[in-house]
This record gives sequence, C-alpha cells and structure tokens, in this order.
Amino acid sequence: MAKFTKDEFISGLKEMTILEVKELVDAMKEEFGVDPSAVAVAAAPAATEEAAGPSTVTVVLTSAGGNKIPVIKLVRDITGLGLKEAKDIADNGGNIKENIPTEEANELKAKFEEAGATVELK
Repeated sequence: MAKFTKDEFISGLKEMTILEVKELVDAMKEEFGVDPSAVAVAAAPAATEEAAGPSTVTVVLTSAGGNKIPVIKLVRDITGLGLKEAKDIADNGGNIKENIPTEEANELKAKFEEAGATVELK
C-alpha cells in the first residue's frame, strides 16, 4: 500500500461524507486501539487555556515613586476621584481599576511607570 502525505490524507477527508468519516474513525479504533477523536478533544482545551491567560486583571498601585504629583493627576484622570482620595491612593497604594481587559491594564501600567510609579497587574 502506498503512503499518503498529510495533505493527500486531508484532501481525501474533505471528499468524504460524515458517515464515511465516522466509519474511518471506528476502523482506526479497531485497528490501532486508539480513539483519535478523544485525543483531539482532550488536547484542545488545555492548549487554549494555557495560551489565553487571564482575560481581566486589576491594576494596583504599589508605589508612587519620588514625584507623587504626576501620579496623583494620573489617578484622578483615570478614576475620576477627588484630590484627597487620589492622594491617599498615591501615598498608600491601592486598586486603580478592577476587572479590566489585559490590554487596557498594560496601557495604564505603562502610563504609571512613565510617571515614575510602580504598578502590579493582579
């Protein structure tokens, strides 16, 4: 029997009906003792879960750095808090924004680091 390349095999599968594919899977189970559909289903969720990471994070100010004024202004702009509340966060640290998309969190982190602050994403 001739060997098939992967592309030839896939091309052949495309021409099969669903019933013919099912019969092929059943024949593979019988011949090799392996269920190819179970292997594909079990491997797929693990790969996507590892690659995705968290979809939302919390931006936490850990330190305002040496010059707090730009950090206080940034906290006020982002959160809409008053001067006293923003100063308290700059002095003591705290959550800036909670449950936001990772992209947005990375942008905020870059802004705070540019202002001299230290920020964590949790």
